[in-house]
Amino acid sequence: MPWLRGKRILVVEDEALIAVMVEDMLTELGSEVVGPAATIDAAMALAREEAIDAAVLDVNVRGERIDPVAEVLIERGVPVLFATGYGEVRLASGAAATVIDKPYTQEKLARGLAAAMGVAPLGRRTAS
Repeated sequence: MPWLRGKRILVVEDEALIAVMVEDMLTELGSEVVGPAATIDAAMALAREEAIDAAVLDVNVRGERIDPVAEVLIERGVPVLFATGYGEVRLASGAAATVIDKPYTQEKLARGLAAAMGVAPLGRRTAS
């Protein structure tokens, strides 16, 4: 996925094995991983301070919803991809979200990021 090369992707995941797996997948796709963050507080700090091109967010982090982090990123114009084992996701604002179901593969991760970032498979921007 050439369109992911050099992109800084925030990863928020509280399960260590999943975080390592996602980090490996993104690195293989040519991305630079920001984090991973395993708590809402750590994720908030990264979301506010780091240069980020997109984010992969676990919906439930140590029993807390990821919504505050997602809202900060969305306000900054950062595309967000939610990863969950719970099905459909809606933000507190009621907005729909781009979601991939756990467990997921590298291909599903790349497709989910493409959808969130508005990028076609060949790296072209899709109409918004």
